[in-house]
Amino acid sequence: MNRSELLFLYDVSWTNPNEDPVDENKPRIDEETGRNIVTDVRLKRTIRDYLHEYRQQEIFVREIADEEGILQDAKHRAEDFLLIDGEKVSKSQIKTIGEMKSIIRSNMLRDCIDVRLFGGTIPIEKSAKEKSSITLTGPVQFQFGSSLHRVKLEYIKGTGAFASGDGQTRKTFREEYVLPYSLLSFYGIVNEKAAVHTEMKEEDVFFLLDGMWNGTKNLISRSKVGQQPRLLLRIVYGQDGFHIGELNKLVSFTSEKTEEAIRYVTDGVLQIGPLIEKLETEREKITHIEYKMDEQLITSSDFVEECVRIGIEATPLEL
Repeated sequence: MNRSELLFLYDVSWTNPNEDPVDENKPRIDEETGRNIVTDVRLKRTIRDYLHEYRQQEIFVREIADEEGILQDAKHRAEDFLLIDGEKVSKSQIKTIGEMKSIIRSNMLRDCIDVRLFGGTIPIEKSAKEKSSITLTGPVQFQFGSSLHRVKLEYIKGTGAFASGDGQTRKTFREEYVLPYSLLSFYGIVNEKAAVHTEMKEEDVFFLLDGMWNGTKNLISRSKVGQQPRLLLRIVYGQDGFHIGELNKLVSFTSEKTEEAIRYVTDGVLQIGPLIEKLETEREKITHIEYKMDEQLITSSDFVEECVRIGIEATPLEL
């Protein structure tokens, strides 16, 4: 497996892409720049949920509750993978905590795509006195996502469907904060060195890309509906240990409208000139580029034609 970098753009319309629980669940906005922020944790949650629900991939980080609704904690989740020859064994059957860690680690990496992709720190407890953890650095790392323009925060208040209490004639009120529009950009990197330790394979990377694109399209809940993937690039390198870095800084979004007035992706143009210039400079270190682009996205030049011009193979992603 070679090192690769990811650039992912998606937009949201009249929704809240990532609530801030310490600020009334408002969308996260950088006070200095006025730009919308989405955490890497939110994107990873999108990918995990999609791969589990739509691609039948096992994931380690998911909510599991007992019959009384009590959620499973991380150490008990880890014990789900205390298996020998596919059969569950008790902790008392294991001689040492080191052996317990080895069994759980092996089964977890075999079964859980999210651990192979993102790593994790998993607590292990054999007894009250024997505690440890498994720590794996994820090969796939994302920076926080940020909108390519300033956004406008809208406060919406409405009435609920039910009365506010016994004997009341008035309905309850609901209130929420949404963004009329935000075009978000995420930068990520796939580290081939860390992939060795989590046993991540090229097939896992395909599932990752599938989860980014189609997971975003399938965020179909009242608070998340209205999100659309627009661009996904994977730049694959041939030179060991090399990557360009900060691909998200090499694109920008320009519009004749004021930034806060942008309401759709066709309101502006994605400027890719600096990205193309950098790709041309480093083309000898790039083996190929994989891409998927929404037809509504307008770019300053044709990306595929530019790749042909500078001599880099560009392959469409079949997602």
